[in-house]
Amino acid sequence: MLDIIRRCTYILCMMNNTIRPEEVYELVEAIPAGFVATYGQLAFLLERPRQSRMVGRALSHVPPGLSLPCHRVVNHAGRTAPGWTEQRALLEAEGIPFRRNGCVDLDRCLWNPFDDENSN
Repeated sequence: MLDIIRRCTYILCMMNNTIRPEEVYELVEAIPAGFVATYGQLAFLLERPRQSRMVGRALSHVPPGLSLPCHRVVNHAGRTAPGWTEQRALLEAEGIPFRRNGCVDLDRCLWNPFDDENSN
C-alpha cells in the first residue's frame, strides 16, 4: 500500500511540476558538516526556484528511519526552524558561526555545491 502511495505522489508531483521529497532528501544528504543551505537554495538547485516552501514541507515529513542532516537547512536570513531548539546546538557542534541576532552567518558557511572544497 505504501508503494502505491509513493507512486501516486510521484505522478502528482510530475503533473504539477512540484518538488519530489526524494529529490530534496538527496540534496540535503550532500550538505557537508560545517556548512548550511537555505530552503530557497535547494529549490533553485532542483530547478524550482519558487518552491522553497515545498522544500520545507518535504523536510518536515522525512520518513522514519531515514537519517538526514536536516539541521543544516535554514531560511534565507539564516534563521533556524521555529520550535526546533536542538537545531542551533547541532549546528554549533559542527562549528557553524552565528551572528548576534541569532541567525547563522551565511557569509561564512553557506554551502556551495559547485565548489570542490566544500562538497562531499
